[in-house]
Amino acid sequence: MSLAKPTFPAPDHDHGRCAADAMTHAEQVCARREQKFTPIRRQVLGALLSSHRPLGAYEVIDELAKSMPRPAPITVYRALDFLMENGLVHRIESRNAFLACAHDHDETSMVAFLICEHCGSVGEIPAAPVAQSLTAAARASGFIPKLSVVEIAGTCAHCRKT
Repeated sequence: MSLAKPTFPAPDHDHGRCAADAMTHAEQVCARREQKFTPIRRQVLGALLSSHRPLGAYEVIDELAKSMPRPAPITVYRALDFLMENGLVHRIESRNAFLACAHDHDETSMVAFLICEHCGSVGEIPAAPVAQSLTAAARASGFIPKLSVVEIAGTCAHCRKT
């Protein structure tokens, strides 16, 4: 996973460019993996790219309903599943919400989510060493881990400055 993008974009960054770059990245990932990036998948990702905050599935539906007929929840959940399987969206477990991702990795890459309690933004950082340590500790106790999610709540640098 590359971290060419900042963990937390500056509040005054060019969000239109940011979202357009993320959409281009998604198109490239789907093309490389020979996956169909259907209009509904594109629209769901676009709704998630509307900010750097995670959205619940019904918030995604509300966002989509502003510009199209209200989609059925199952349609949105299927699109979210596809996007997660291709590493384009993450599920923030503690918030039961979803976050667009423009980093180049798949659903098996271990990341840690940094959740700002002030502005609600979520950043991600690579966490492979943490995952390896947790997996080793779990296996040493006879437990076979299936999924490990690391979420760290706190305050982002932008909020600390204000």
